[in-house]
Amino acid sequence: MTTNIKTGLSRLFLARLFLAGLFALFFVHPAAAQTKVTIAIGGGACLCYLPTVLAKQLGEYEKAGLAVELVDLKGGSDALKAVLGGSADVVSGYFDHCVNLAAKKQELQSFVVYDRYPGLVLVVSPKHTGKITSIKDLAGKKVGVSAPGSSTDFFLKYQLKKNGLDPAGTSVIGVGLGATAVAAMEQGQIEAAVMLDPAVTVLQGSHKDLTILSDTRTQKDTLAVFSGEYPGGALYSTTAWVKGHEKEVQGLTNAIMNTLKWIHSHTPEEIMAKMPEGIVGKDKELYLAALKNTLPMYSETGLMDPKGAAAVLAVFSEGSPEVAKANIDVSKTYTNKYVEQFAKTMGTNAK
Repeated sequence: MTTNIKTGLSRLFLARLFLAGLFALFFVHPAAAQTKVTIAIGGGACLCYLPTVLAKQLGEYEKAGLAVELVDLKGGSDALKAVLGGSADVVSGYFDHCVNLAAKKQELQSFVVYDRYPGLVLVVSPKHTGKITSIKDLAGKKVGVSAPGSSTDFFLKYQLKKNGLDPAGTSVIGVGLGATAVAAMEQGQIEAAVMLDPAVTVLQGSHKDLTILSDTRTQKDTLAVFSGEYPGGALYSTTAWVKGHEKEVQGLTNAIMNTLKWIHSHTPEEIMAKMPEGIVGKDKELYLAALKNTLPMYSETGLMDPKGAAAVLAVFSEGSPEVAKANIDVSKTYTNKYVEQFAKTMGTNAK
């Protein structure tokens, strides 16, 4: 009798233990099941990277089963170094790095594009208004970029060469993208700079006669500069990481795509209200004005346009002998697979 009771209790204990295990398996808190991904951003305050930051504010990464850490760095080249050095998994930066690094046999691949235009603006320092009126006047001058080797630097060199100048004849100085860039311009530490919003609009707010030498915030201006559309910000990583982490890549793509849909279905005021206070800053009116200037940049499809990728290669081939000689297959520097899968799951067509 005693033995039967003990046996029954043992079975009851094991049954409860089994059920507890099932409960833990199926009803575990979602956060515990999330995969950690580190994204390095080449300047989080820049509106060109807004979709990456906004996705976190909206909880889109968590919905995709990802615990995303955003690491804010000075420029795109620093974000790229973080991924190549192994301290970050993914770059939120400009696609052109994927093309440039292909010439150095570094295989990088973008998987979702959030900026269909680069939004780069070549601006003259307020202290040199009237003295510098064209890109040709930048010969021998000090020009600011976010960081040497970043997309702002590539853009400057392309513009100088396009206007018949030797890029080596212009001093390039890293000044960041936000308040540090505005300060450097207002104090006359540099004579011009390649900037992005909101910094450009902030500077225009204080200096109404600000001279802009080149502007790629709209389709019209982008076509004028590059003779074609030119993709800007995207999420990318090493090709090996993309292939080895397809679940995470799909999750990141879904998060950015849902964020882009949210952006295009809400007002600038609603978008600003979701952004961190530290990024918006004290002058909300200027930030809002900058955001309105930037909204046309954000992609509606997330897709890489093959013609846009080819335009990036053409620009770099013109400015870099190394790229021109590398015989790069630009189709390997991006994939639309994950965006197309998102569209398929959502029952829409990626165009």
